[in-house]
Amino acid sequence: MRRVLITGASSGIGKQLAQDYAAEGWEVTACGRSLEKLISTAAASPLIIPLCFDITDLTATRQALHDVQADLVILCAGTCEYLDNSVVEAEKVARVMNANFIGPVNCLDALLPGLAAGSRVAIVGSTAWLLPFSRSEAYGASKAALAFFARSLSVDLAPRQIHISLIQPGFVETPLTARNNFPMPMMVTVTQASQHIRKKLARGASEIAFPPLFAGFLRVASLLPVSLQKWLCRKMVK
Repeated sequence: MRRVLITGASSGIGKQLAQDYAAEGWEVTACGRSLEKLISTAAASPLIIPLCFDITDLTATRQALHDVQADLVILCAGTCEYLDNSVVEAEKVARVMNANFIGPVNCLDALLPGLAAGSRVAIVGSTAWLLPFSRSEAYGASKAALAFFARSLSVDLAPRQIHISLIQPGFVETPLTARNNFPMPMMVTVTQASQHIRKKLARGASEIAFPPLFAGFLRVASLLPVSLQKWLCRKMVK
């Protein structure tokens, strides 16, 4: 039986992925901080095993993942907090960086020694880091760090035949994006996100960005001179 471990499985994309992989016959280790929410996720299938811990706690992460075996790892847990205009709020930045960057690093620290050749690790970032969006300093920086880390790690793990996939979604309809009070163009549902991710991972894609049109627009815009990028982002918030 194929085995997948998914962090952030208590809601959003992670929850949908856990339930969809179980429906395909995978044994799913569903990780998250809320046992109540994980139990709700696991109610969809007896193949889903809830595992409750906080990925920002390295000791707890090592203990929780020490004996876990997986053919596929999807590091999906994350958060978003926007900074107030013209203010750098260190506490917010620390929380976002810990959840979005340090947390996945902690999971990799615990899991990589036990992964066999042919395993795949999918790291969920975001397209948001491609442009300097207003108030997104903490979120964008955490996802930029994650993107570089994933790409660099893929080089170092190649001799072990452990494959890295960087997943960079646009706007996905989740409890996290439900808090946003600004336009979110080309938003997709968690069902659509899960379908896209699973299809691309099955094909062995190393980079997965969606929806394609939105991701393509951001990629092209990121090639503009920085002054034009800033102008574009200012126009977006007016």
